[in-house]
Amino acid sequence: MKLSFFPPGKWRTALALIAVSAGLTAPPTLRAQAPPAGAGTNDLVPLKLKLPEPAYVGTPKDIPIGSNVEAPSKTPRPPLLVPKDVKNVAPASQITCSDPNATPAALAKLTDGDKEAIDASIVLLRKGTQWVQFDLGAPQEIFAVAIWHAHDQPKVYHGVIVQVADDAAMSVNLRTIFNNDTENACQRGAGTDREYFETNQGKLIDAKGVKARYVRLYSRGSTDSALNEYTEVEIYARPAQ
Repeated sequence: MKLSFFPPGKWRTALALIAVSAGLTAPPTLRAQAPPAGAGTNDLVPLKLKLPEPAYVGTPKDIPIGSNVEAPSKTPRPPLLVPKDVKNVAPASQITCSDPNATPAALAKLTDGDKEAIDASIVLLRKGTQWVQFDLGAPQEIFAVAIWHAHDQPKVYHGVIVQVADDAAMSVNLRTIFNNDTENACQRGAGTDREYFETNQGKLIDAKGVKARYVRLYSRGSTDSALNEYTEVEIYARPAQ
């Protein structure tokens, strides 16, 4: 079949868009980009996260066979540089969820600042693929997303995906900033990022200043449980210019 209705050199792009819309591949994952306009090197500062106490010591010995799990680092992760005027906008966001049993009071725990590895801090969601979504209220330049699932013991969460978009249905200008669902079990496209062990440091994702209003986080159980668990989510951003 000839794609004669596309300009020369554009047919590969057309096929890629068709594949994304059909769910065969993931939306484009953000890669490294230059600092945002007006933000020179001198305007960037290390992002400082308030970490909870570690719930276990040492490193996990058993990495699932045949998996794509990165071993926990024995040293602190390198600092992520962000513009000095960013702030955590998650607490002011409207939070929704795919699990109809998740009450507003439960979802509010995702941004209450309590990241400790205790049952009272954890939000439990149903089995299978579930998501939580943050409406930032207006377009933001997003520079980092920090996620703490349940870190009470060494476990690996599956299908961890973070996507951003301009609409609540996640269909307008959809982009992926993290995806370790290599088997496309969540039906959001196969990812290329690695799975990881949960620790008190959480997962810090570089969002590279992407502009979006909505942030959605997926998961699909863990090596410990088929349930989905969240302790805290932080989104570091500033109003889009």
